[in-house]
Amino acid sequence: MSAIELRAATKRFGAARVLAGVDLTVPVGSITAVLGASGSGKTTLLRLIAGFERLDRGTISIGERIVDDGTRVIAPQYRGVGYVPQEGALFPHLTVIGNIAFGLSRRDRAKAEDLLELTNLGELRKRYPHQLSGGQQQRVALARALAIAPQVVLLDEPFSALDASLRGELRRDVAHILQETGTTAILVTHDQDEALGLADEIALLANGRVRAAGPPRALYRDPPDVGTAAAIGEANLLPAEMSAGLARCVLGSIPIRRNGTMPPDGPARLLLRPEQLVLHRDTIAYGAAAIVVELQYHGHDALARVRLTGDGGHALVARVPGELDLSPSDEVWIEVIGTGRVWSSADPAE
Repeated sequence: MSAIELRAATKRFGAARVLAGVDLTVPVGSITAVLGASGSGKTTLLRLIAGFERLDRGTISIGERIVDDGTRVIAPQYRGVGYVPQEGALFPHLTVIGNIAFGLSRRDRAKAEDLLELTNLGELRKRYPHQLSGGQQQRVALARALAIAPQVVLLDEPFSALDASLRGELRRDVAHILQETGTTAILVTHDQDEALGLADEIALLANGRVRAAGPPRALYRDPPDVGTAAAIGEANLLPAEMSAGLARCVLGSIPIRRNGTMPPDGPARLLLRPEQLVLHRDTIAYGAAAIVVELQYHGHDALARVRLTGDGGHALVARVPGELDLSPSDEVWIEVIGTGRVWSSADPAE
């Protein structure tokens, strides 16, 4: 069963076409991340679902009801939707409990008390928004959105204004709260790690359409096309030649994952993720030689950008353990582990 369905959803602002026929299904009780670059139409999509904008064509259904079909529309307050904007948008003159309970009847005030505890805000109930941290304000905004018992909560890049450590903590808290309440949620984000780490489903928005949709693991490991591979996670995309079930490329002969039919022999594009490239300081007989160009150190691991010393000097990226002692200009040898994903060069590349 789906909580939300969009079919051929189309929206223009003047001459600019923002959404060009979006199809999207959001399962009940799931967190779906709409991932896309800035200007891809993510926030417009959310505002259409909320009812703050109207469709030009297509339909939006929430539960069993069509709430917008381009001609008839149900007003935002009757859609059963909670909305959490990027900055929280709390009422500055109300306390924490006042913000959460805003719009509730006296009979329903107990819900606000329950949400205070669920969001770990009980000790802050009498504070005003200016007395809260950014993460606390976002918890209040989420609790306020949940107080009306919505069918779906819409999250408009709610973590983007927070520092990295707080962002990770709040993501975990939000996922737990949504799971505890059984609430369906749509999160719009341009952060790949956020989408991969938080969502049950990812919908990749590009050129006004949903380019690909599915579970994070499936889209990362077996993306349907080269463009999706490049948009979700770091990707090494190499020219290859398919022959006898192997992709022969500058890194050697790589076994491939079968996704449907076997690609025909001939030119192909090969995907290898950074964690599949193991860098060795010592020469290995089966490895390709490369020079480290750049390191991005993250503590537990690092991204090493390398350039092959032969075969056209291909640039690649490898994910290596943080304790591996590497520096720019170091010579390394590359070992490939696991299997690759390939597309025939006749398939659309972008």
